[in-house]
Amino acid sequence: MPLEFPVLLRLIDERSTAFRAAVASAPSLDVQVPTCPEWTLFDLAQHIGEGRRDWAATVAAGPAPAKSAAEGAPVAPRERESLLAWLAESTEQLLDALRKAGPDRGCWTWWGTSQSPETSGAVARHQLQQMAVHTYDAQITVGAPQPLSAEVALDGVDEFLSTCVATASAWPHKPATVDFHASEGRSWRLSLSADGARTTRLPGSGTGPATTAGPDAAGLSARGTAGELALILHGRIPIDSVELDGDQRLFDQLSAWDPDE
Repeated sequence: MPLEFPVLLRLIDERSTAFRAAVASAPSLDVQVPTCPEWTLFDLAQHIGEGRRDWAATVAAGPAPAKSAAEGAPVAPRERESLLAWLAESTEQLLDALRKAGPDRGCWTWWGTSQSPETSGAVARHQLQQMAVHTYDAQITVGAPQPLSAEVALDGVDEFLSTCVATASAWPHKPATVDFHASEGRSWRLSLSADGARTTRLPGSGTGPATTAGPDAAGLSARGTAGELALILHGRIPIDSVELDGDQRLFDQLSAWDPDE
């Protein structure tokens, strides 16, 4: 089950605070972000602030697409203390919009054919993962990366597979399955076919060696901590950072796949 709505809001606030702490400790806002090499830390902070303001406006607008909140909004200030205050205000705008909407209100999203609902609760779930991964980006930039907590990462693997990967668009290769096993005791199967991509939870503890034996075995199995799996799915660490069994080319194909093309 996804995390409860109040828990999502609390964790968004916590990750946002951790993000600002990383920005505050940086020697310069112009340092490059290793995991987003096209961005400086200022660019990342600007992305975080503008993105949270846009999603706040989207949640407030409900099912209809909202006009970008960036239009006419204060731009990200270059001075550090002002930037930190602007980031805090951006987070509060998002949290305030989510609190007012509640978890079940219809909301425009970009993931229409995924397995995630188009609700403010699903937006909160996705926003937590965005903040968690970008906080990791900021922390690694200042040389103090912290692993994703199991609570955030377990929901993060599930959220990424059901929101960012699941689609009704046809898989352009031969049908395949990829299993993800978190050492904390949870497993998922991604099924890829002409009908698209769909994720299911697998029974079992998620412990024990990965295997591709048997008629129901996956073409590729990946086993690691939930934090490692989440960072792999978000492209922050390579797939061979965890235990693999099967055809790694499946993951390469998955990473290169753009269902909208």
